[in-house]
Amino acid sequence: MDSSSNKHHPLSTAGVLIALGIIYGDIGTSPIYTLKFIVGNRVITEDLVYGGLSCIFWTLTLITTLKYIYLALNADNKGEGGIFALYALVRRYKAKWVIYPAIIGCCTLIADGFITPAISVSSAVEGLRLLYPQIPTTSIVIAILLCLFIFQQFGSAVVGRTFGPIMSVWFVMLGAFGTYYLVQNPVILKAINPAYAVDLIINYPQGFWLLGAVFLCTTGAEALYSDLGHCGKGNIRVGWGMVKICLLLNYFGQGAWLLTQQGNTLGELIPFYAIMPQQFLIIGIIIATMATIIASQALISGTFSLVNEAIKLKLWPSSRVRYPSESQGQMYIPAINWILMIGSIVVVIVFRESSAMEGAYGLAITVNMLMTTSLLVYYFTTAKKSKLRSAMLAVVFFSLEGMFLASNLDKFKHGGWFTFVIAFLFFVMMFILLKARNLRQRHTEFVDLRHYEAMLKELQDDQSIPKEATNLVYLSVADSRRYIDSNIIYSIFKKRPKRADVYWFVHVDTVDSPFTSKYVVDTIIPKRCFFVRIKLGFKMPHRVNTLFNRIIHEMADAGEIDLTSPYPALHKYSMMADFKFVLLHSWASADSEISSFERLVITGYRAIKTISLSTEEMYGLEAANIEVEKVPIQVGPTAKVKVKRERD
Repeated sequence: MDSSSNKHHPLSTAGVLIALGIIYGDIGTSPIYTLKFIVGNRVITEDLVYGGLSCIFWTLTLITTLKYIYLALNADNKGEGGIFALYALVRRYKAKWVIYPAIIGCCTLIADGFITPAISVSSAVEGLRLLYPQIPTTSIVIAILLCLFIFQQFGSAVVGRTFGPIMSVWFVMLGAFGTYYLVQNPVILKAINPAYAVDLIINYPQGFWLLGAVFLCTTGAEALYSDLGHCGKGNIRVGWGMVKICLLLNYFGQGAWLLTQQGNTLGELIPFYAIMPQQFLIIGIIIATMATIIASQALISGTFSLVNEAIKLKLWPSSRVRYPSESQGQMYIPAINWILMIGSIVVVIVFRESSAMEGAYGLAITVNMLMTTSLLVYYFTTAKKSKLRSAMLAVVFFSLEGMFLASNLDKFKHGGWFTFVIAFLFFVMMFILLKARNLRQRHTEFVDLRHYEAMLKELQDDQSIPKEATNLVYLSVADSRRYIDSNIIYSIFKKRPKRADVYWFVHVDTVDSPFTSKYVVDTIIPKRCFFVRIKLGFKMPHRVNTLFNRIIHEMADAGEIDLTSPYPALHKYSMMADFKFVLLHSWASADSEISSFERLVITGYRAIKTISLSTEEMYGLEAANIEVEKVPIQVGPTAKVKVKRERD
C-alpha cells in the first residue's frame, strides 16, 4: 500500500540512521534491564533462563514485529502514526466508543513518559557502581535528564542526526558482545522453542508474574508507532531488521552467560554488563548511558506528536507548538517538555533505584497497547473489511496483552499506582474537554443565513450606526454557507449593532488527513459578505491570520473584493482596508437549569481554560485587530422564576 509516509520520508540510508536515533532508543536499550528484572533475586536455573528468553523472543516477534512493524504501520493516516492517527481513520464510521480508547491510550503513553527516561538512564548509570561502589548515581541521572529535556527545543531532526550514529554503534556493540557468549554456548538457542515460554508461565513457581518483567522488552513499540511521521514506514521497517537481530543476539548472549551461573543469584551483578570484557566496561557504560538518553528521546518525540494531534482534535488544552525544523512531523511543545522533565526528575528522587522504578514501569503501557489493539481490530473490520484477519488479530493480541496486563497488575502496589494516578488525572482533564465540547455542540444554535441577508445589507447602508470596521471577521462554528451560529447574529444585530462594509464568516475545520491545507469561499452577498471554510489536517499549525491574509489577497487578485481602504484620506494612497476579528466565547447562561454533572463539567472546563492558550494565540491572531466577546448560551432549560407585581 503506497502511503504519504513514503513520499515524505523515502527509504534511504540517512532515513534509516535517523530512525535509529529517534525511534529505536526505548526498545533498543531494554537489554540493559529486562533479563536483570526477570531473574531478580531468584536462584538461576535452566527453566528460568530458557523460559525467560523464550518469552522475550516471542514477545518481540508477535507484539513488536507482527502487531506494530507490520499491522500498525499499515494502519497509517497519510504517513502519520499513533493512536490519534488511528482514531482519525476509524471515527468516520460513526462509532462513538472509539474516542475512549484513543483518550485512554494517550493518557497512559504520556504517564509512561514520566518513567521511561528515569528508568532507562538510571539502569545505565548504575553500571558505574561496578567500578565505583560509592558513586552518587541519582545526581548524575538528574543532570543527564536536565540536559536531555533542554536539548529538545532544537528539533527531532537535529536529535536524529546526532543520535543516529551513536545508536548504530550501540546496536553493533549489543550484537558483538552477545555473539561472543552465544558462540561459546550455542545450546541457548533452544529457547526459541515456545514450549519453554509456556513451561515458565505454567510450571515455574510464580512464573506467570514474571511476564510483567518480560513485557519490558517491548515497551518502546507504542512510541515507535507514534513516531511514524518523523521517519517513514520504509525506514522504520528496514531499521527494525537490524535492530531485532542485534537485540536477540544480546539477549541470547546474556542467557548463555546466565547458564554459567546456575545455582547462584545475581546479587549486584547485571547480566548486560557481565558479558562485557572488564577492560571495556567504562566505555560500555558511557555508550549505554548515551543510548538510554536516546531511549528517552523516542518517547518524548512520540509524546509531542500525540499531544499535538490531541490539541487539534480539541481533546487537550491549547498549548504552544513550535516547529524547529521545516520537515513535516518535526515539533516541540514546551509545556509538555517541561512537565515530562519535572515528572521524570520526581520519579528519580522518589524511587532512586532502577529496580524500584521497575514496579511502576510497564503497567500503564500495557493498557495503552490494549487500546491500540481495540482500534486496530475495528480498523481492519471496517476500513479493510477483513473480518477473518480482524478476528485472528483480536484473539491473538487481546490474549497476549491481556496476560501481560494481568501479570503487571501485581506491580500496582509496588509503584504502578504512580503512573495510574498520572494517567487518571490526564484522563479526567481530557474527559472534561470532550464532554464540554459535546455540551457546546448540543446547545449551539444555528440559524438560516438567508433570513438575514436583507438585514445585513440594510445594516451596511445605515449611516446612523458608527462603523465597527471596514471588514469584520467572525470565527464560525457552522461549517456551511447556509447556516450560521446564532451567537454571531446576536453579536451583529442584538448586543450592539456592528456595521461593516464587508462581513466574513470563517470556519476552521480539522480534517482526518494530517497535512491537508485547503479553503473554499462561498459568496453570500457579492463583494459584501463571504463564508470561508478552511480545511487543515490535524498535524498542520492553525495560523489562521496568515492563511486568511493569503486568501483575501488571492480573492483580490481574482477581482472578487477590493482591498483598498474606503476612507478618502487613505484610498488615494492605495492603503489596505482595515480588518477586525471578533472572537465569541460561549458562556453558560446564568438562566440555565443544568444537572450537577453538567455544572461540574462546565466548572472543570473553565479551570482548564485558565491554563490554556487563548483563542487568539491558538489561531495565530495575536497581531490582528481583535475584539473578544462573551455570549451566553442555554445549556439547559431556562430557569423558572416567579415574580408578582404589587400595585399601590
